[in-house]
Amino acid sequence: MATTRTTGAPEQAVCTLHEAPRSGVATARIPDQRTAARAGRRARLRPTERRTVQVLGCAVATGWAVAFPLVSDLPNQIFWGTVAAPGYALAGLFCLTLPRRYATRAAAGAALLGAVLLPLVLLVLQGRHQSEVMVVERSADLLLHTGSPYLPDPAVVTDYNPYLPAMALFGLPRAVFGHGNELTMVLGDARIWFAATFLACLLACWRLLRPRPAASPLLPLAALTASPLIALALAVGGVDLPLIGVCCLAMALAARGRAIPAGLVLALACTLKWTAWPALPVAALLLWRLYGRRPAARAALTALAGSAAVVLPYLLTRSQELRDQVIRFPLGLTAVHTPAGSPLPGKVLAGFGPTGHTISLTLLCLGALGVTLWLLAYPPTSAVAACDVLAVGLTVAFTLAPAGRFGYLALPAVLVIWPRLAANPRPRDRLTTILTGVQL
Repeated sequence: MATTRTTGAPEQAVCTLHEAPRSGVATARIPDQRTAARAGRRARLRPTERRTVQVLGCAVATGWAVAFPLVSDLPNQIFWGTVAAPGYALAGLFCLTLPRRYATRAAAGAALLGAVLLPLVLLVLQGRHQSEVMVVERSADLLLHTGSPYLPDPAVVTDYNPYLPAMALFGLPRAVFGHGNELTMVLGDARIWFAATFLACLLACWRLLRPRPAASPLLPLAALTASPLIALALAVGGVDLPLIGVCCLAMALAARGRAIPAGLVLALACTLKWTAWPALPVAALLLWRLYGRRPAARAALTALAGSAAVVLPYLLTRSQELRDQVIRFPLGLTAVHTPAGSPLPGKVLAGFGPTGHTISLTLLCLGALGVTLWLLAYPPTSAVAACDVLAVGLTVAFTLAPAGRFGYLALPAVLVIWPRLAANPRPRDRLTTILTGVQL
């Protein structure tokens, strides 16, 4: 069998000569030239398509930011929208006018500056933040002076600490640096350390999952951080960002067979917030499917031992406070109700009184059971699959819980987006472009 190549077409056509079985006459099968030409035109349109996606993404982000000064009644969110909207608009202008080789980086820089860095620094210097930042910083001060991050008799919403004990670590810089000057105001703010942990974990996840180590994560990370999904939370609160980062990192470590490090990271996640607990069985099943029972058992035992070492002392000595503030308060079972509220199904049902609240909790349990059965029937075999099933479980929990915010959905969204970007061997893939809104 012989082959020849023709030139002049957008893509080289390969002609395969097949010998006839009896006559010995060779025939050539040539791909249709019009099909090849159409493929070539589609290939040439891809940069235009990417530019269109970028501009549309910036337009959506601008509209999202503009909406906050119009509809929100929270001063910090209004301030963020006012500052972020011009940054997103400038990013869209860069995408539209600059040469393609410069547009992406300029747009990402403008969005990052306008939507993250500028509002974050201004809010930090003014001492403005959402209540959860104050709760975390106060819990660290309580931990240093009383040995417990929980107030014994909470009377108002801000007295409740709905986080597990390890979350107080992010408030320690404020307890150390205080509010003396501008530098200590910045270094002591818990939001800075939320963001630092988030970024460090996503960078480590990228390095673990990326098939080509030479590919830089800086541009996709900048695009993700500057998106409204993360930028608003980072600027005004950011308490969920460390949880997002450690969950992504735990799945990446499990996918690479690093059982003990994965267990340690899971232990950290499980001592920050109760919403991280579903990550433990998902990571254990991933290790079991890829590497066997022993690595899975090592990771699970490490995570359980680490979590017990942190939580068990408070469970034994402060069980009432831990139960009321970490479990009953987020579920709306205390006299003081959590201010977390969005028109999600669970919250809407809970608004109908005790019957609606019971229905919401029942649906939450049924949803958890369904995700568990799915996980057992189809255990994950990659970091992307593990993050997907964890994202589905958390989405069910956030949607059906009696109290929740749309902002909580940032956790499952990043679980779906970031591992795919990290594990994608083709940085110009269309899915990557759509997910990030930038050309990688």
